[in-house]
Amino acid sequence: MLDIDGKTHEMLINNYISNLKIKKWESNYVIAEKTVQLFRHFIDTINWSTTIELLNQLREYGFQITSALPLQFIVGNIIRRILNIVREEYTAARKSSEEEIDVQDSLHKIVTSEDDVDDYNSIVPELKLSIFEHLDEFQMEIESSNEDISKQALEHIHSNEIILTVGKSSEVEMFLKEAAKDRIFEVFITECSPLNHGRQLALNLSKHKIQSTLIPDSTMFGIMSRVNKVIIGVDSVMANGGLRTFNGCHAVALAAAHYSVPVIVLAPMYKLSSRYLCSYNQDAFNEFVSPAGVLNYSDSVVSKVDVYNPTYDYVPPENVTLFISNNGGHSPSYVYRLLSEIYHPLDYDLSVQNK
Repeated sequence: MLDIDGKTHEMLINNYISNLKIKKWESNYVIAEKTVQLFRHFIDTINWSTTIELLNQLREYGFQITSALPLQFIVGNIIRRILNIVREEYTAARKSSEEEIDVQDSLHKIVTSEDDVDDYNSIVPELKLSIFEHLDEFQMEIESSNEDISKQALEHIHSNEIILTVGKSSEVEMFLKEAAKDRIFEVFITECSPLNHGRQLALNLSKHKIQSTLIPDSTMFGIMSRVNKVIIGVDSVMANGGLRTFNGCHAVALAAAHYSVPVIVLAPMYKLSSRYLCSYNQDAFNEFVSPAGVLNYSDSVVSKVDVYNPTYDYVPPENVTLFISNNGGHSPSYVYRLLSEIYHPLDYDLSVQNK
Protein backbone atom coordinates (compact mmCIF):
# COMPACT_ATOMS: atom_id res chain seq x y z
CA MET A 1 0.00 0.00 0.00
CA LEU A 2 1.51 3.31 -1.12
CA ASP A 3 1.25 6.54 0.82
CA ILE A 4 1.55 10.08 -0.53
CA ASP A 5 5.35 9.97 -0.33
CA GLY A 6 5.52 6.82 -2.42
CA LYS A 7 6.67 4.71 0.52
CA THR A 8 4.78 1.53 1.33
CA HIS A 9 3.41 0.98 4.80
CA GLU A 10 5.76 -2.01 5.06
CA MET A 11 8.73 0.29 4.46
CA LEU A 12 7.52 2.70 7.13
CA ILE A 13 7.03 -0.14 9.61
CA ASN A 14 10.47 -1.58 8.87
CA ASN A 15 12.11 1.85 9.29
CA TYR A 16 10.24 2.37 12.55
CA ILE A 17 11.30 -1.04 13.90
CA SER A 18 14.90 -0.47 12.77
CA ASN A 19 15.09 2.91 14.53
CA LEU A 20 13.93 1.36 17.79
CA LYS A 21 16.30 -1.60 17.54
CA ILE A 22 19.32 0.65 17.00
CA LYS A 23 18.02 2.87 19.85
CA LYS A 24 17.78 5.98 17.72
CA TRP A 25 14.97 7.09 20.05
CA GLU A 26 16.07 6.56 23.65
CA SER A 27 13.29 8.43 25.44
CA ASN A 28 9.92 6.75 26.05
CA TYR A 29 8.32 10.12 25.35
CA VAL A 30 9.90 10.28 21.87
CA ILE A 31 8.89 6.66 21.16
CA ALA A 32 5.30 7.46 22.13
CA GLU A 33 5.26 10.54 19.88
CA LYS A 34 6.72 8.65 16.89
CA THR A 35 4.21 5.81 17.34
CA VAL A 36 1.26 8.20 17.35
CA GLN A 37 2.59 9.93 14.22
CA LEU A 38 3.04 6.59 12.42
CA PHE A 39 -0.46 5.31 13.16
CA ARG A 40 -2.02 8.68 12.43
CA HIS A 41 -0.44 8.39 8.99
CA PHE A 42 -1.83 4.85 8.60
CA ILE A 43 -5.35 6.00 9.50
CA ASP A 44 -5.06 8.76 6.89
CA THR A 45 -3.75 6.55 4.07
CA ILE A 46 -5.42 3.16 4.63
CA ASN A 47 -8.28 2.58 2.20
CA TRP A 48 -11.21 1.86 4.53
CA SER A 49 -14.93 2.45 4.50
CA THR A 50 -16.12 0.70 7.67
CA THR A 51 -14.53 0.94 11.12
CA ILE A 52 -13.95 -2.81 11.35
CA GLU A 53 -11.75 -2.62 8.22
CA LEU A 54 -9.67 0.13 9.81
CA LEU A 55 -9.42 -1.69 13.16
CA ASN A 56 -8.32 -4.97 11.57
CA GLN A 57 -5.67 -3.24 9.45
CA LEU A 58 -4.32 -1.27 12.42
CA ARG A 59 -4.30 -4.41 14.56
CA GLU A 60 -2.38 -6.26 11.83
CA TYR A 61 0.24 -3.51 11.74
CA GLY A 62 0.27 -3.37 15.55
CA PHE A 63 0.82 -7.12 15.83
CA GLN A 64 3.66 -6.95 13.29
CA ILE A 65 5.40 -4.18 15.23
CA THR A 66 4.90 -5.58 18.74
CA SER A 67 6.06 -9.05 17.60
CA ALA A 68 9.29 -7.51 16.31
CA LEU A 69 9.70 -5.38 19.47
CA PRO A 70 8.49 -7.57 22.36
CA LEU A 71 10.42 -5.58 24.98
CA GLN A 72 9.12 -2.15 23.92
CA PHE A 73 6.04 -2.03 26.13
CA ILE A 74 5.41 1.64 25.31
CA VAL A 75 4.79 0.80 21.65
CA GLY A 76 2.05 -1.70 22.51
CA ASN A 77 0.50 0.76 24.97
CA ILE A 78 0.22 3.51 22.36
CA ILE A 79 -1.17 1.15 19.69
CA ARG A 80 -3.87 -0.16 22.04
CA ARG A 81 -4.74 3.38 23.10
CA ILE A 82 -5.15 4.44 19.45
CA LEU A 83 -7.37 1.42 18.75
CA ASN A 84 -9.51 2.39 21.73
CA ILE A 85 -9.73 5.97 20.42
CA VAL A 86 -11.08 4.64 17.10
CA ARG A 87 -13.66 2.54 18.96
CA GLU A 88 -14.69 5.44 21.21
CA GLU A 89 -15.17 7.85 18.32
CA TYR A 90 -17.20 5.28 16.39
CA THR A 91 -19.43 4.58 19.40
CA ALA A 92 -19.87 8.30 20.11
CA ALA A 93 -20.84 8.99 16.48
CA ARG A 94 -23.33 6.11 16.47
CA LYS A 95 -24.92 7.30 19.71
CA SER A 96 -25.26 10.87 18.50
CA SER A 97 -26.90 9.73 15.25
CA GLU A 98 -29.31 7.48 17.15
CA GLU A 99 -30.23 10.34 19.47
CA GLU A 100 -31.09 12.49 16.48
CA ILE A 101 -33.40 9.75 15.21
CA ASP A 102 -35.09 9.04 18.54
CA VAL A 103 -34.57 11.62 21.27
CA GLN A 104 -36.94 9.91 23.72
CA ASP A 105 -35.52 6.41 24.18
CA SER A 106 -37.79 4.03 26.00
CA LEU A 107 -36.60 2.33 29.18
CA HIS A 108 -36.84 -1.03 27.42
CA LYS A 109 -34.51 0.16 24.63
CA ILE A 110 -31.95 1.53 27.10
CA VAL A 111 -31.87 -1.73 29.09
CA THR A 112 -31.63 -4.03 26.07
CA SER A 113 -28.94 -1.89 24.39
CA GLU A 114 -26.47 -2.71 27.19
CA ASP A 115 -26.20 -6.27 25.88
CA ASP A 116 -25.64 -5.23 22.26
CA VAL A 117 -22.17 -5.95 20.88
CA ASP A 118 -21.27 -3.55 18.10
CA ASP A 119 -19.71 -5.15 15.02
CA TYR A 120 -18.27 -1.80 13.79
CA ASN A 121 -19.66 -2.45 10.32
CA SER A 122 -21.74 0.70 10.03
CA ILE A 123 -20.45 3.53 7.85
CA VAL A 124 -20.06 6.69 9.92
CA PRO A 125 -19.53 9.97 8.02
CA GLU A 126 -16.64 12.20 9.09
CA LEU A 127 -15.32 9.53 11.46
CA LYS A 128 -11.74 10.14 10.30
CA LEU A 129 -11.98 13.80 11.28
CA SER A 130 -13.24 12.88 14.76
CA ILE A 131 -10.41 10.36 15.20
CA PHE A 132 -7.81 12.96 14.21
CA GLU A 133 -9.23 15.46 16.71
CA HIS A 134 -9.04 12.83 19.45
CA LEU A 135 -5.47 11.93 18.41
CA ASP A 136 -4.52 15.62 18.69
CA GLU A 137 -5.81 15.59 22.27
CA PHE A 138 -3.86 12.38 22.95
CA GLN A 139 -0.65 13.94 21.60
CA MET A 140 -1.18 16.98 23.81
CA GLU A 141 -1.68 14.65 26.79
CA ILE A 142 1.65 12.92 26.06
CA GLU A 143 3.46 16.26 25.64
CA SER A 144 2.13 17.71 28.90
CA SER A 145 2.23 14.52 31.01
CA ASN A 146 5.50 15.30 32.81
CA GLU A 147 4.39 18.86 33.51
CA ASP A 148 1.02 17.63 34.84
CA ILE A 149 2.82 15.20 37.16
CA SER A 150 5.24 17.86 38.42
CA LYS A 151 2.35 20.16 39.34
CA GLN A 152 1.47 17.68 42.10
CA ALA A 153 4.94 17.86 43.67
CA LEU A 154 4.04 20.26 46.50
CA GLU A 155 1.32 17.87 47.66
CA HIS A 156 3.86 15.12 48.31
CA ILE A 157 7.19 16.78 49.14
CA HIS A 158 7.46 18.89 52.31
CA SER A 159 10.20 21.05 53.80
CA ASN A 160 13.25 19.41 55.41
CA GLU A 161 12.39 15.97 54.04
CA ILE A 162 14.97 13.49 52.79
CA ILE A 163 14.07 11.95 49.43
CA LEU A 164 15.71 8.87 47.91
CA THR A 165 15.57 8.15 44.19
CA VAL A 166 17.20 5.67 41.82
CA GLY A 167 19.02 6.44 38.57
CA LYS A 168 17.79 9.15 36.21
CA SER A 169 14.16 9.74 35.31
CA SER A 170 12.85 12.81 33.48
CA GLU A 171 9.61 12.63 35.49
CA VAL A 172 11.46 12.54 38.81
CA GLU A 173 13.83 15.34 37.77
CA MET A 174 10.98 17.69 36.81
CA PHE A 175 9.02 16.68 39.93
CA LEU A 176 11.90 17.53 42.26
CA LYS A 177 12.70 20.79 40.47
CA GLU A 178 9.08 21.91 40.77
CA ALA A 179 9.00 21.09 44.50
CA ALA A 180 12.29 22.95 45.05
CA LYS A 181 10.65 26.24 44.03
CA ASP A 182 8.83 26.37 47.38
CA ARG A 183 10.43 23.66 49.52
CA ILE A 184 13.89 23.00 50.92
CA PHE A 185 14.74 19.30 51.04
CA GLU A 186 17.61 16.89 50.50
CA VAL A 187 17.87 14.21 47.82
CA PHE A 188 19.92 11.00 47.93
CA ILE A 189 20.47 9.44 44.51
CA THR A 190 21.74 5.88 44.03
CA GLU A 191 24.15 5.84 41.09
CA CYS A 192 22.40 2.84 39.49
CA SER A 193 25.58 0.94 38.62
CA PRO A 194 26.90 -0.18 36.16
CA LEU A 195 25.17 2.32 33.84
CA ASN A 196 25.55 5.08 36.47
CA HIS A 197 22.56 7.12 35.30
CA GLY A 198 22.23 8.61 38.77
CA ARG A 199 25.32 10.77 38.24
CA GLN A 200 23.59 12.82 35.55
CA LEU A 201 20.53 13.40 37.73
CA ALA A 202 22.71 14.51 40.65
CA LEU A 203 24.51 16.96 38.36
CA ASN A 204 21.23 18.36 36.96
CA LEU A 205 19.71 18.84 40.43
CA SER A 206 22.82 20.50 41.82
CA LYS A 207 22.66 23.07 39.00
CA HIS A 208 19.21 24.03 40.34
CA LYS A 209 20.61 24.48 43.88
CA ILE A 210 18.92 21.31 45.18
CA GLN A 211 20.98 19.62 47.88
CA SER A 212 21.87 16.29 46.27
CA THR A 213 24.09 13.43 47.38
CA LEU A 214 25.16 10.64 45.04
CA ILE A 215 25.54 7.34 46.91
CA PRO A 216 26.74 3.86 45.86
CA ASP A 217 23.97 1.29 45.44
CA SER A 218 25.45 -0.75 48.30
CA THR A 219 24.82 2.00 50.89
CA MET A 220 21.12 2.31 50.13
CA PHE A 221 19.92 0.07 52.98
CA GLY A 222 22.06 1.82 55.57
CA ILE A 223 20.67 5.24 54.72
CA MET A 224 17.02 4.17 54.34
CA SER A 225 16.24 4.69 58.04
CA ARG A 226 16.79 8.45 57.54
CA VAL A 227 14.66 8.69 54.38
CA ASN A 228 11.12 10.13 54.48
CA LYS A 229 10.00 8.80 51.10
CA VAL A 230 11.28 7.07 47.99
CA ILE A 231 10.34 8.62 44.63
CA ILE A 232 11.19 6.67 41.47
CA GLY A 233 10.45 6.74 37.76
CA VAL A 234 9.38 3.72 35.78
CA ASP A 235 9.69 2.20 32.31
CA SER A 236 6.25 0.57 32.43
CA VAL A 237 3.50 -0.15 34.93
CA MET A 238 2.29 -3.74 34.57
CA ALA A 239 -1.39 -4.69 34.58
CA ASN A 240 -1.26 -5.94 38.18
CA GLY A 241 0.30 -2.70 39.47
CA GLY A 242 3.85 -4.07 39.43
CA LEU A 243 6.71 -2.12 37.86
CA ARG A 244 9.28 -2.64 35.16
CA THR A 245 11.86 -0.09 36.22
CA PHE A 246 15.56 0.61 36.70
CA ASN A 247 17.81 -2.22 37.82
CA GLY A 248 18.23 -1.88 41.59
CA CYS A 249 14.76 -0.52 42.33
CA HIS A 250 13.53 -3.82 43.76
CA ALA A 251 16.25 -3.76 46.42
CA VAL A 252 15.33 -0.14 47.22
CA ALA A 253 11.63 -1.06 47.48
CA LEU A 254 12.41 -3.95 49.83
CA ALA A 255 14.55 -1.72 52.04
CA ALA A 256 11.77 0.90 52.06
CA ALA A 257 9.25 -1.77 53.10
CA HIS A 258 11.57 -2.86 55.94
CA TYR A 259 11.64 0.69 57.34
CA SER A 260 8.00 1.47 56.40
CA VAL A 261 9.08 4.23 54.02
CA PRO A 262 6.46 5.07 51.35
CA VAL A 263 7.40 4.37 47.73
CA ILE A 264 5.94 6.86 45.24
CA VAL A 265 6.05 6.03 41.53
CA LEU A 266 5.78 8.71 38.83
CA ALA A 267 4.20 7.25 35.71
CA PRO A 268 2.38 9.00 32.83
CA MET A 269 -0.74 7.18 31.65
CA TYR A 270 0.92 6.09 28.40
CA LYS A 271 3.29 3.90 30.47
CA LEU A 272 0.39 1.82 31.79
CA SER A 273 0.66 -1.62 30.16
CA SER A 274 -1.93 -4.36 29.76
CA ARG A 275 0.78 -7.01 30.14
CA TYR A 276 1.69 -9.16 33.12
CA LEU A 277 4.98 -10.65 34.24
CA CYS A 278 4.21 -14.36 33.90
CA SER A 279 6.24 -16.69 36.10
CA TYR A 280 9.19 -14.29 35.98
CA ASN A 281 9.71 -14.88 32.28
CA GLN A 282 12.77 -12.68 31.87
CA ASP A 283 13.08 -13.21 28.10
CA ALA A 284 9.74 -11.46 27.53
CA PHE A 285 10.32 -8.86 30.24
CA ASN A 286 13.96 -7.90 30.50
CA GLU A 287 16.75 -6.67 28.29
CA PHE A 288 20.32 -7.73 28.90
CA VAL A 289 23.27 -5.50 28.09
CA SER A 290 27.03 -6.00 27.99
CA PRO A 291 28.50 -7.17 31.32
CA ALA A 292 31.66 -5.14 30.70
CA GLY A 293 30.59 -2.66 33.36
CA VAL A 294 30.27 -5.45 35.92
CA LEU A 295 33.28 -7.61 35.14
CA ASN A 296 36.39 -6.65 33.21
CA TYR A 297 37.07 -8.84 30.16
CA SER A 298 40.75 -9.02 31.09
CA ASP A 299 39.85 -10.78 34.35
CA SER A 300 40.74 -14.49 34.31
CA VAL A 301 37.43 -15.29 35.99
CA VAL A 302 35.46 -14.33 32.85
CA SER A 303 36.12 -17.65 31.13
CA LYS A 304 34.71 -19.56 34.10
CA VAL A 305 31.42 -17.73 34.75
CA ASP A 306 28.30 -16.55 32.98
CA VAL A 307 27.57 -12.89 33.74
CA TYR A 308 24.09 -11.41 33.28
CA ASN A 309 23.58 -7.67 33.32
CA PRO A 310 19.79 -6.96 33.22
CA THR A 311 18.48 -3.52 32.37
CA TYR A 312 15.26 -3.70 34.38
CA ASP A 313 13.94 -4.82 37.74
CA TYR A 314 10.47 -6.06 38.56
CA VAL A 315 8.91 -4.44 41.63
CA PRO A 316 5.73 -6.20 42.85
CA PRO A 317 2.65 -4.04 43.57
CA GLU A 318 2.77 -4.74 47.31
CA ASN A 319 6.01 -2.73 47.47
CA VAL A 320 4.42 0.36 45.88
CA THR A 321 2.53 2.91 48.00
CA LEU A 322 1.23 5.35 45.40
CA PHE A 323 1.23 6.00 41.66
CA ILE A 324 1.22 9.61 40.49
CA SER A 325 0.11 10.00 36.89
CA ASN A 326 -0.90 13.03 34.84
CA ASN A 327 -4.47 12.25 35.98
CA GLY A 328 -3.68 12.29 39.71
CA GLY A 329 -2.71 9.81 42.41
CA HIS A 330 -3.77 6.14 42.38
CA SER A 331 -3.12 3.10 44.53
CA PRO A 332 -1.69 -0.04 42.85
CA SER A 333 -5.03 -1.83 43.33
CA TYR A 334 -6.72 0.79 41.13
CA VAL A 335 -4.61 0.00 38.06
CA TYR A 336 -7.18 -2.51 36.79
CA ARG A 337 -9.75 0.27 36.65
CA LEU A 338 -7.40 2.59 34.74
CA LEU A 339 -6.75 -0.20 32.23
CA SER A 340 -10.46 -0.56 31.50
CA GLU A 341 -10.72 3.20 30.89
CA ILE A 342 -7.91 3.58 28.35
CA TYR A 343 -7.78 0.18 26.58
CA HIS A 344 -10.49 -2.02 25.08
CA PRO A 345 -10.46 -5.70 26.18
CA LEU A 346 -10.61 -6.86 22.54
CA ASP A 347 -7.27 -5.13 21.87
CA TYR A 348 -5.24 -6.85 24.59
CA ASP A 349 -4.32 -9.59 22.11
CA LEU A 350 -3.50 -7.97 18.77
CA SER A 351 -3.08 -11.32 17.01
CA VAL A 352 -6.84 -12.01 17.12
CA GLN A 353 -8.77 -10.30 14.31
CA ASN A 354 -12.21 -8.80 14.97
CA LYS A 355 -15.03 -10.34 12.96
